[in-house]
Amino acid sequence: RPMAALLLNESATVTIAHSKTHDLPAVCREADILVAAVGCPQMVKADWIKPGAIVLDVGINRIETEDGKGRLVGDVDFDDVSTVAGAITPVPGGPGPMTIACLLANTLEAAKRSVS
Repeated sequence: RPMAALLLNESATVTIAHSKTHDLPAVCREADILVAAVGCPQMVKADWIKPGAIVLDVGINRIETEDGKGRLVGDVDFDDVSTVAGAITPVPGGPGPMTIACLLANTLEAAKRSVS
């Protein structure tokens, strides 16, 4: 919800949906920017995406592979959605490293403020 508030503050039209939203694929198809954080592996498919939309996948799920080792995937079916999206973040390696970098930067800033 903090991201929604930031976007609203910049005059964006924001729609918040969840896994139980009626006709979720149709709601998603309206989005120019889609942020997926559902907690369901590869739930979002290409036919949910407006062509050229920006897709931010912040979900992280472990799924079992045929060899039994498992791998990390997001809430977006990356291979499927990348055929229609204008841009898409990968999992792993997408927003996660940026989150950590911002957390470290904010920690450093807080430490500086506490000393001065």
